[in-house]
Amino acid sequence: MADTLTLTRNPTVRLDESDNVVVARVEIPKGSRVEEEDITALQDIPLGHKIASRAVGKGEPILKYNTIIGFAGEDIAPGTWLHSHNVLIDAFQKDYRFGEDYRQADLLPQSDRATFMGFRRPDGRIGTRNYIGIFITVNCSATVARKISRYFDEERLADYPNVDGVVAFVHQQGCGMEMAGEPMDLLRRTLAGYIRHPNIAGAVVCSLGCERNNLDAFFEAQGLESGKLLRTVTMQQIGGTAEAVEEGKRVVREMLEEANHIVREPCGAEHLLVGMQCGGSDGFSALSANPSLGRAVDTLARHGGTAILSETPELYGVEHTLTARARNEEVGRQFLERINWWLGYTDGKDVQMQGVVGPGNQAGGLANIIEKALGGAKKGGSTGIEAVYRYAEPVTAHGLVIMDTPGFDPVAATGQIAGGANLIAFTTGRGSCFGSYPAPTIKLATNTPLYDRMQGDMDINCGVVIDGDATLDEMGDEIFRRFLEIASGRKSKSEILGVGEEEFAPWPIGVTG
Repeated sequence: MADTLTLTRNPTVRLDESDNVVVARVEIPKGSRVEEEDITALQDIPLGHKIASRAVGKGEPILKYNTIIGFAGEDIAPGTWLHSHNVLIDAFQKDYRFGEDYRQADLLPQSDRATFMGFRRPDGRIGTRNYIGIFITVNCSATVARKISRYFDEERLADYPNVDGVVAFVHQQGCGMEMAGEPMDLLRRTLAGYIRHPNIAGAVVCSLGCERNNLDAFFEAQGLESGKLLRTVTMQQIGGTAEAVEEGKRVVREMLEEANHIVREPCGAEHLLVGMQCGGSDGFSALSANPSLGRAVDTLARHGGTAILSETPELYGVEHTLTARARNEEVGRQFLERINWWLGYTDGKDVQMQGVVGPGNQAGGLANIIEKALGGAKKGGSTGIEAVYRYAEPVTAHGLVIMDTPGFDPVAATGQIAGGANLIAFTTGRGSCFGSYPAPTIKLATNTPLYDRMQGDMDINCGVVIDGDATLDEMGDEIFRRFLEIASGRKSKSEILGVGEEEFAPWPIGVTG
């Protein structure tokens, strides 16, 4: 199929008439003519990389999607391969235009909104899965949590068909850190968000007994109260590791009976809260999977649902396009404050926010963080930004929101799920194999070769947009339908593979000795 495309279709993709670059749809050998652009390739152009569509003088802006992604490091002739060696980052004036492009979602009447089959909790929140979670206050109780969860294998859960599983949420923190302040607040907020998550039917919290993240102080700070579906086990009080494991098994058995009585029922799409991630991005991310997901997000917002755009360091460089879409200046400045915090936090460090993206991103065609951010922002569609949240804060607004998280996918998704996300949509061009509990991950491939190579991990092939076989709107419709199907119980590829337990990763900011 690739040979046919090379012979019969335009080998490049033009994103905006104002751009001075086009993107290689296929590998373009040196000397090849690109008739639609009236240029000849002066070097071999890898798939997903950029080629100059006209002459660009040294220091002039390089435009992709009519957005500056860098500046020419030399005089560039038409047909030149453009990448990190000749697309340089430099400071330029940004017009934040707070709220000027804000567009509120055009909400559909309740009777016209899509539905899915979800689990309704007593407080009215809706889950897409039905798990028992085993949590820990400190890493010292991790083994106990693992042993409890692994005891409840497929055979032992056969009598509880409405329960999706018993999962341990293990982390590396809880001691050797400040007892107060932001690090402890982040950890406790994250744990409480998971314990309260609508996909968690019941929770057991395991502690050692002497940790700095004291169990009683944690419950008090987060307003948690023990009850039939929230139990605690303290190793030093109950007699040690073996006794704690047995007690955990006992209370889980009691919870399973209760959780199994909950059955799926029709629920409106306004109860869907989708966390958006992109990892292993490539030159096609901004052309296929990310804008397709953006179309699905616009549809979700019209149905009353919510989507979370995150990975703050990976939005740097195009933050002015997002502040312009903010509900008002206050929301825009809240986002800008987080960008500035990250600039200070990463100053002098060898991280992508300071310009250089990872080796996989570079191989995939991304020259710098601005180009990566341009693609990442496409996940947010065109709907206005309603609110900005700190890491793991409960998301209460509907529509498109931003949550401040690092760019590292497990940490970022953990914050989104703690905030209430009951689905994760994850775009990838290089082939991320991410999964998550208790919210299932749906993986979107940016290109057909990746999808064909990794069908066991990829849920949807957005590469058909690049191939010319589907439009962005058609892909957006397919992604939205898949949201409803996965939310109703269809297993995602990562769930089938059992990926997600190790990906629980609260942000370890400020851990000290």
